[in-house]
Amino acid sequence: MTMTQASATAMVARVSTIENMERGIEYDRAAFNTWKYRHYFEFDSLKSDKNISVRCTLCIGRKLLSTSKNSTSNLSKHLARCHKNVKLTENPQDPLTDVTAVATTSTSTGQTSDERTPAKQVKLDVRATGLSATELKKLVAAYIVEDMLPISTVDSESFRRIVEKIPTKSGVKLPQRKSFVGHLEREYDKMNSNLKATLEEAEFVSTTADIWTVNNKSFMGVTVHWINSTLQHNKAALACKRIRGSHTYDVIGAEFEEIHSSYGLQGKVIATVTDNASNFAKAFRVCQPCHLESESENEEGDDEEPTFTDVIEALSAASGDAQFSLPPHYRCASHTINLISTSDVDKHLNSCADTKAAYRSSTAKCSALWTKASRSTLASEQVEEVSRRKLMVPTSTRWNSLYEAISRIITIPLNELNPLCVKLGIKCLNEREYQFLKEYCTVMKPLTVALDILQGDECTYGALLPTLTSLMSKTLALKDDLSRMTASLPDVIVKAIKTRFDAVLDSQEGLLAAATCPKFKLRWLRDERRREYVKELLITECRKAAPATENTNVSQIPASPAEMDFFEFQNQPTESFSAEKEITDFLRSGYELEILNQFPNLKKMYMKYNSPTPSSAPVERLFSLGGLVLSPKRNRMSDRRFEKLLLMRYNHCFSPKENNKT
Repeated sequence: MTMTQASATAMVARVSTIENMERGIEYDRAAFNTWKYRHYFEFDSLKSDKNISVRCTLCIGRKLLSTSKNSTSNLSKHLARCHKNVKLTENPQDPLTDVTAVATTSTSTGQTSDERTPAKQVKLDVRATGLSATELKKLVAAYIVEDMLPISTVDSESFRRIVEKIPTKSGVKLPQRKSFVGHLEREYDKMNSNLKATLEEAEFVSTTADIWTVNNKSFMGVTVHWINSTLQHNKAALACKRIRGSHTYDVIGAEFEEIHSSYGLQGKVIATVTDNASNFAKAFRVCQPCHLESESENEEGDDEEPTFTDVIEALSAASGDAQFSLPPHYRCASHTINLISTSDVDKHLNSCADTKAAYRSSTAKCSALWTKASRSTLASEQVEEVSRRKLMVPTSTRWNSLYEAISRIITIPLNELNPLCVKLGIKCLNEREYQFLKEYCTVMKPLTVALDILQGDECTYGALLPTLTSLMSKTLALKDDLSRMTASLPDVIVKAIKTRFDAVLDSQEGLLAAATCPKFKLRWLRDERRREYVKELLITECRKAAPATENTNVSQIPASPAEMDFFEFQNQPTESFSAEKEITDFLRSGYELEILNQFPNLKKMYMKYNSPTPSSAPVERLFSLGGLVLSPKRNRMSDRRFEKLLLMRYNHCFSPKENNKT
């Protein structure tokens, strides 16, 4: 094509554009031309009598949009949706008028397309506002860690094509896998440093721990919990370390000591919450800190002759025993309640003559129904047609699963359940068995509600005793609604609660934790003498928490020591009075958590005794995330890299990101 032909073609296109713009100007100018963001769009063509087509200058490739002549709502929504990170500026100039004026002037003066003055147009320098290399790597790292994706995702061609569409500064590219691993290592080091700095400021912390086995590997997980000065509950994962060999008490104790010392938690851990496993219980029983004898006891032996001990023998004996000390041990309340609902209840139902036959036959038929529905797709479809949802199968590792599975079955009426059993080829439930299952769920429901409360994310140790007290009272209140077949079951559950929680129901830590919670205080105590006892306990602890104040005698007139010895003064119990007043005012105040800001000593007591959790559910959630990270396709991942990725996922609040939101 010659230069003359090219000029003619350009002139024809230019004249066509001018005609389209002249036709577009015929619509109401108050809608588009007077819009404050009109300079971000170019007029393209007139689609119909009511609509026009424009191109967005901010979009890569200048996206074609359709809008009404009399409304700019579509264009406003496009800016808000696609360019919310761009700072928009208002421009009073009319781009259509400017372009038309330039075109008309060029035609009248006889200028060719090569000599015409280009139209003024607002252009956005995408490279100037694009992401830097650090910002791009942080976004990709957050995407991979939060969604628990393989690190090799950065080498995927399709993923890199998506990343290339992100506006970045000149020369910025996503690194390959090996370089990206180094970036993740640095991000982990920053997160770990931030966590250590945060824990250093915390005065009281607690931990939860458990051992998890997957893919023939064992890992010990530890989480930490604390309450900051703003009364906000915080949590973080400290470790998910590989444990080799037998899980004996000395191995567990050594791992605890190493993890606590690596984060500087010596002397700060109020308690460690674990399940009822014997190895954990023995580790904390054997490795409790040794308390020195009081001075009064040692005074009697001042006149005794000194005893000499062989240093080599003492060191060799010390090396063979566990010389580390562990914090106090709290047993997981959720695991204990689960033992009551399974072991204790099962033992009673199998030993009682009134319930043994109905319990065994009904659970056997339910098991047959669960097995049939879980192994046959046809049976599962037939169950779903009748109940309009699938049945739940109980598992030993999930609390409340047996109750939820049985309650799902009894939602199906008996006149619909038995025909379904006939279709599936299993035995039908009779009236007595069906009634037993309904009463079983009625009695077990308070236990499941208590379990859900105690394993909540925001549940503190102060909720344990009020929950157990309400659980026992609500369970006993069900006796009047039960038949002779299950009338003794509530008494068995209450007795099991008192037996398994014997050390907790009268513990000072539990009473103080509940009494310092504004939503509980002393309202959950029904015995007046027990309420007075807890109040005196609060006053005593408040005196200990109060800062030591020296009794200073304010005297304006100087007096000699001999003169002052003549007078007899009575010591004023100012500290006791202030403690009693603070407790009284607190008990009369509201039930909001922020009330504690008005009582500094009680606030300190609340932060101390409510830092532990009543359940070890947080570390169980850590293992749930670990199962998603250590998938079967990633079982060759090193143990240390798995731990780092898991901790970064669990502790995303401490990662050096701009948005610290879950």
